Amino acid sequence: MKICIIGQGYIGLPTAALFTMHNCEVTGVDVNEEIINKLKEGIVHIEEPKIADIIKKALKKNLYHPSLKPEKADVFIITVPTPYIPETYSCDLNYVISACESILPYLKKGNTIIIESTIAPMSTDDEIKPIFEKEGYVIGEDLYLAHCPERVLPGKIIEELVHNDRIVGGITPKCSKKAKEVYKKFVEGEIIETEAKTAELSKCMENTYRDVNIALANELTKICAKIGVNALDVIKLANKHPRVNIHSPGPGVGGHCLAIDPYFIYAKAPNEAKMIKLARDINNSMPKFVVDKTMEIVPDKKSKIAVLGVAYKGNTGDARESPALDIISLLEKEGYNIAIHDPHIENNDYFSLKDACHDASLILILADHNEFKNLDYNLIKNNMKNAIIFDTKNIINYVPEDVKLINYGNLSDLN
Repeated sequence: MKICIIGQGYIGLPTAALFTMHNCEVTGVDVNEEIINKLKEGIVHIEEPKIADIIKKALKKNLYHPSLKPEKADVFIITVPTPYIPETYSCDLNYVISACESILPYLKKGNTIIIESTIAPMSTDDEIKPIFEKEGYVIGEDLYLAHCPERVLPGKIIEELVHNDRIVGGITPKCSKKAKEVYKKFVEGEIIETEAKTAELSKCMENTYRDVNIALANELTKICAKIGVNALDVIKLANKHPRVNIHSPGPGVGGHCLAIDPYFIYAKAPNEAKMIKLARDINNSMPKFVVDKTMEIVPDKKSKIAVLGVAYKGNTGDARESPALDIISLLEKEGYNIAIHDPHIENNDYFSLKDACHDASLILILADHNEFKNLDYNLIKNNMKNAIIFDTKNIINYVPEDVKLINYGNLSDLN
């Protein structure tokens, strides 16, 4: 089977890797020339276990072909980004539409086209299907079109692509069957056939469910800080109930899924999706909440703050939609001197832990990297102006007596 995958990012590249492991010939297409050139040399641009080794082996076997343009194939898979339009909260399909149009010269009857990009409900029916119908193709007879959303956790993408259940939503039942045959190559979880619009909404609701529950935890944190209760203790005790599972609060919600997908539902039915929009507003308010508390801890705006972590997800280099970026921007606008340290992100403007902490009045933890769970406290005490840590990810369990730890459990002590 020959497969052409448009988009070689966090989903497209791992998907390409897995198909090559099952002797499929894969063309990996991306518009970023630098990414393609690096991939040709076996250099992977995302931090994700196993992928680099798989890609190098596939290149040697001539099973993986990085390219700036599509090629003829049996299956075309679209994995490009789908941002939202802030003014309307609706799904921006421009990248998906462009990707679909790019494969038109390479299509032949019998091809299967799969949209993996997360899209708003009815997008496949209303926006994507007509692109191919205008070329004279009958969907379900000439071409087989389906929406098959991914559901993976950064850091475990390969593992979850293989073992997680997969939804395949075809425009017709035959489209679903054709798409299912494609994923049978490597998916060991259940492959569930449904309609495209049902698959679209299912994916959006998976992320909305998590966003809403995180919003509940974040709102609880604000309440506890105001009335003088330990939010972390409340969550721990409430979760002793066999049917309660309050999520962990944090500095906000990031990533290309949770921070965006709920808007796709809201844009379709704003009068009905009131809870969904409120949850987004609560989570979007957390960066300012963190900044306000930081200013209470360090009132002198000329102070230096060492920010640990920019990635939205621990132990990854993924900073897409990260609330840390908003927090840093807000602190800089207030006049604070910000020194950033993130061991998972390459950036010439970032510092080593020692340099970030030098003469700093506060360490602000914004990512739950393993490196931050057991910090070198001697280094911290010897370099900081004031040895204070504000842990917004609630990952530090112990500090020496001469280091002050503030987290979402003791924020009320600031009042």
